[in-house]
Amino acid sequence: MDMRPTLTNGGPSSSSGNFSDQLPRYKRLIAAYWWIPLITIGLSLWIGWMAVKREPRSYVSVGKMTLSVKLAIPNAAYYTEEMNSFFGTQVELMESDTIRGRVYARLKEESPPLHPVPVNMQVSVSPRASIFNLRAEGLDPDYVHEYLKTTMDEYIKLKRELLENASSATKASLEKERDRMLKKFEESKTALFNYQSSNSVVFLQKSGGNDAADYLATLNQDLARHKSELQLLKTLTLDQNLERQQQAAFSPTPEPPKHIISRQNQSDPSSATVPPGSPSTQPTSEEKQAANNATGHEYRMPSATATGASDAFQAAYLQAKQQIVLLKAQRDQLSQYMRPKHPDIIALDEEIAQQERLLKIFQEQSKEQLENHQHVVEAEIAGLEAQIKEWELKAVEESKKLSAYQALKEDVNRLQTISDQLQGTLQTLDVDKGVGQETVAVFEAATPGNPVPGKKPLHMAEAGAIGLFLGLGILFLLNKTNDRLGSLVELENLLGEPVLGQIPLLRAPDKKSVVPLLQMEDDRHMMVESYSNLRSALLFKDAMEGHSRSIVVTSAVPGDGKSTVCANLAISLAHGGARVLLVDADLRRGQMHKRFSVPDYPGLSEVLTKECLWSEAVVHTSTPNLDLLPCGKPPRRPGSLLVSGTKTLLKQMEGHYDYYLFDSAPVMAADDASSLAPQVDGVLMVVRAGSTFGRIAKSALDLLYLRKVNVIGLVFNAVSPNAKSYDCYHYKEYYTKNIT
Repeated sequence: MDMRPTLTNGGPSSSSGNFSDQLPRYKRLIAAYWWIPLITIGLSLWIGWMAVKREPRSYVSVGKMTLSVKLAIPNAAYYTEEMNSFFGTQVELMESDTIRGRVYARLKEESPPLHPVPVNMQVSVSPRASIFNLRAEGLDPDYVHEYLKTTMDEYIKLKRELLENASSATKASLEKERDRMLKKFEESKTALFNYQSSNSVVFLQKSGGNDAADYLATLNQDLARHKSELQLLKTLTLDQNLERQQQAAFSPTPEPPKHIISRQNQSDPSSATVPPGSPSTQPTSEEKQAANNATGHEYRMPSATATGASDAFQAAYLQAKQQIVLLKAQRDQLSQYMRPKHPDIIALDEEIAQQERLLKIFQEQSKEQLENHQHVVEAEIAGLEAQIKEWELKAVEESKKLSAYQALKEDVNRLQTISDQLQGTLQTLDVDKGVGQETVAVFEAATPGNPVPGKKPLHMAEAGAIGLFLGLGILFLLNKTNDRLGSLVELENLLGEPVLGQIPLLRAPDKKSVVPLLQMEDDRHMMVESYSNLRSALLFKDAMEGHSRSIVVTSAVPGDGKSTVCANLAISLAHGGARVLLVDADLRRGQMHKRFSVPDYPGLSEVLTKECLWSEAVVHTSTPNLDLLPCGKPPRRPGSLLVSGTKTLLKQMEGHYDYYLFDSAPVMAADDASSLAPQVDGVLMVVRAGSTFGRIAKSALDLLYLRKVNVIGLVFNAVSPNAKSYDCYHYKEYYTKNIT
């Protein structure tokens, strides 16, 4: 099973630690590299001072221009400028290369004694005002003054030239467009005249509308009326039809307008037709044939005699009916007092019978007349339908002619209007050109060239700020590349293992000596409490996870203080009442015998080579309950001895001590720790604050994880007493001289 823990964040510069936890790291960085910002600031100040010293003296001339007052002349309304970007446009014009080149050329021509120098021209607009502030800066005061003055003049001249060019271009374009419109106007007039000549449009103008359409509407009304007449003839009885015909006669067929017939005769005499039934003309042979086919009888024109005979016949028929009614009334009256066989009654009956026979004859004749009349109506309907089709075509033709005429007329009027407008615009443009007014004028003339105030303090301040930021940037890069573990937060974030204790940084009395080990009555309260906390954390962890009796104390690289931590932890455990065996397992450079002032032979090397028993090599120390197994003489292959003999040795020593602490070689220096660690209950790794590189410590842990080692935790050694995590050890009044 992989014993690697889940790491939180990957480096000492992780953002998980707050600023207060990172502050000691920054302090250490500044304390170590304080000279870098000083060098960068000094170098920047020197460069700035040299630049200011070599900078030549400059002169400045200023002037102002503003929007000029303009009179509201109606004829000058055509010349306007876009005001949305007016100020920006004018600034660009004043600073443009065009103005600059014209100014240099004019000064060279008009003022030869002046020596040309580079001029820095700046134009700005006053806030909430329509004033342009012009500023020219250069090395020659006279040239700067003349340059700014000439710039104002050349800007006004350029504006006038732009106006003239725009006016000329616009006028040429308008004249071209006017000529084109006039040409189209003449062409449109010719087309209108030709159309009027070929289509008799004069009749359309006199009538004021489409008479063919009006006459077509009349024909449709007559057709509807004849169809209604035919329907009545088919549905009403004989008596009802006779009474209706007696009350009203047929309306005459309408005539088409005479001016239409006249226009048709003029345009095409062969095609002139007049509807049948018109009192002014006789029906054509085609119309007679259509009537014969519709009625089945020979078509005859109705005459006044035939019409009068029909009316007399209808009157006789109605008179016979009335006579029958009167005779029957007389018979009924006589029947009240006479018998049916009475001669008067018989005479009345015979007369009634005679009248009824006469009425029957009248009915048969009337029926025949009504049928003939029905055929005539049907023939008239057919004729009207034929006329309607003919006049529909004529109405459409008249409508097309009228529409085309109106379109031509409107086009002529439109082109004439456009031509007049263009001509008026050209005339106004000529007037405007003569009364044009400037939009920007000189408000304050250019001042003489004055010396520019010195900027040495500002330049020096800028140089100092640049140097400071450069130094801080270098420190920031060093902080990013330097991953030495300087705080508890960095240690936990990078390695992910629990930190069981923090050991304060204690310095030796001199360079030739080392920091003394813990004593029974030690007055180094911070150191005593640190190891007491480490002991308590180890014991508490053992109680929670199982008792770890054999522990290897190692580090990633030499110099992290793992031997001192191992020796003091053993002393602290012994002071707590536990029986402890401290084994110097650094067979290459073991130093435990020197720290406890005991001989180094025989030791662990001889025990593993079976030259002596382990009990013979163990020596007692001055600390009660603490024994030491020194390293012995350095063997040829220490790693092999630790792999083959450690497990057997642990079995032999089992039960004699409560804890077995092995001081091993650093993990990255030799393979001894990696060979020894898998055979013990756990490993305690020492990391030195501000010295151990994070990547190296992580690599050392990775090697232990590959060997399936149980890493109990970490010990943070040589922590600065001023660190935030050490505030709890600053209360000396809680300690006494009898601390154990």
